[in-house]
This record gives sequence, C-alpha cells and structure tokens, in this order.
Amino acid sequence: MTAGSDLLARLGDRLSGLRGRLTPESSMEKITWFRAGGPADVLFQPADEEDLAAFLKAVPEEIPVMVVGIGSNLLVREGGLRGFVVRLSAKGFGTATAISDTRIEAGAATPDKHVSGVAYDAAIGGFHFFHGIPGGIGGALRMNAGANGFETRERVIEVRALTRSGERIVLSNADMGYAYRHSSAPNDLIFTSAIFEGYPDDPATIRANMDAVRDHREAVQPIREKTGGSTFKNPEGTSAWKEVDRAGCRGLMIGGAQMSPMHCNFMINTGNASPYDLETLGETVRARVLATSGIKLEWEIKRIGSFRDGREVKPFLGEAV
Repeated sequence: MTAGSDLLARLGDRLSGLRGRLTPESSMEKITWFRAGGPADVLFQPADEEDLAAFLKAVPEEIPVMVVGIGSNLLVREGGLRGFVVRLSAKGFGTATAISDTRIEAGAATPDKHVSGVAYDAAIGGFHFFHGIPGGIGGALRMNAGANGFETRERVIEVRALTRSGERIVLSNADMGYAYRHSSAPNDLIFTSAIFEGYPDDPATIRANMDAVRDHREAVQPIREKTGGSTFKNPEGTSAWKEVDRAGCRGLMIGGAQMSPMHCNFMINTGNASPYDLETLGETVRARVLATSGIKLEWEIKRIGSFRDGREVKPFLGEAV
C-alpha cells in the first residue's frame, strides 16, 4: 500500500462526509508551472470553505497539511510532500466580485489577472499591477506579491482564513504583518478570500495602465516558458537580475534548468529539468553572486517537500564563498 492510500485508510470514516476530491499519490508535476516535482501523499481539493473547514477538523493536527496555490511560484522537491496537500478549487474559491464602487471581494484561488479585469469592468483603479502577476490571490496575500512598483498590501482591507483546526478568522491589513515579499501571518493559516479597496478611476486610464503592464512583461520576461517567475528577491539597493548578470549567470544551465537569457532572474525548465536541477542552479547562482558581490540573494520561489536520498541541495552549495 502506498503512503497516501495508507493515510486515507488510517483516517477511515473521519473523511467520509467530505464533498471535495481526495487523490492519493498525486503528481505535483502537473500543478507547478515548472512542470517538475515529486508526489503528494494525498491531494485534497475542497468543494468550498465549509468543506475545507470540515476537512481540517477531521484530520488530526499531527498529520501535516500544506496548502498550495496555482503553482506559479513553487518548486516541489523530488522526495515529494508528506501528509495532505490542499489545493483550493476554482469553483469554490476562484471568483471575484465588485462589492462597492471601490471594493472587490476575491477568493484565494482567483488568478491575480482576473481581479484586475474585474476592477477594470467596475471602474476601480489601483489593481492594474495584478495584470502582470502570474499567480493567484492566496499566494499574493501570503507573499505580498507586487509588480511595477505596487504591492498587494496597498489594496488589502481584510483577509478571511481558516486555522489548522478549522476555525474561521478574519485578519486586518495590520494583522497580516506585511513587508517586502513577506507576510508574518501564521504559516498554518489557509486564506480563503479577501476584500480589497481601490478608488474610482476612468476605465480608459485603467486599461492603459493594464496594457502598459502587459507590454512590459511581454518585452522583458520569458512568459511562454516553464518558469516560476522571479527566482530571487531584490536585495536592498540593487536588483536581483543585475547581481545575477554581474556574476556571469545569465543563460547558465544545469541539466535542463537555465537562468533565462531574456531575464536572468527567471529560472526556466527548458524541457526536462528535475527539481534537483532547478534548485542546484539556484544555489549555484546564489554562491556565485555571494562570491562576486558579497550579497546573499534570498529565494523568492517557495521550495517545499523533501529531497530524494542522495539528491540533497545545500544552501550556497554548502561552500564558504
């Protein structure tokens, strides 16, 4: 019996009332935009917030539960993920609606780009930057996603979430503890929806701003590649791509993984890259940037799961450089 099937068998009737889908030994390769990754013991796709709350209450707290979004900024290691992985469904968590002249409510599985479209239709300004972020609202809330000089925290009013025990809570903007590409909200919270606020604006102006974001992204980013977006956070006083380029890593390849020749802070899967190739490339770049400029680049891509035996990747390759 596989680990996932064994886990479901052990929990037995505790999960019998769930309406969502439980899939043992689910390949994360199909979910992540890198198209690489080990399996999850069990993938759960809840039908809605009520179903997710029932799941969290039913699963003992000693069993790991991890939530993933649409997989755009995610690297899953070859050893896979233990316990349950929750992926919010588009049907239950993927809608966005203008609820006033300035406010939008959006589910955590809603693509950022869709929220910018809803804002445009409702003549609400301040959301054009979401048009250039290839992710979902849940991830944007968790990492304070931003683009073109704007950040998610500028628009957040409140966030609805479930605790590990299935309790519903509401967090304010201050509760989220936002900083650059970071939120200090507890890691075990699962965001389910949020309310954002913009301002009345002329649709023609909104459209022009959205088009500018799109045109910039298409001109400088490898958007048609299998990529996780920006690989490293920008260090204070400089840009990550400048330091990667200065270290001679533009176009650098390890196995099937490459730092994009077009935008060298984007790591891409050229066709057959393994998670080991991708993470080794990232740590090689970090080591070379440290040796060149003394800067310790921080990963922006979230790396989760366990290494396969003999395929561990150490930070900065474990070298004192």
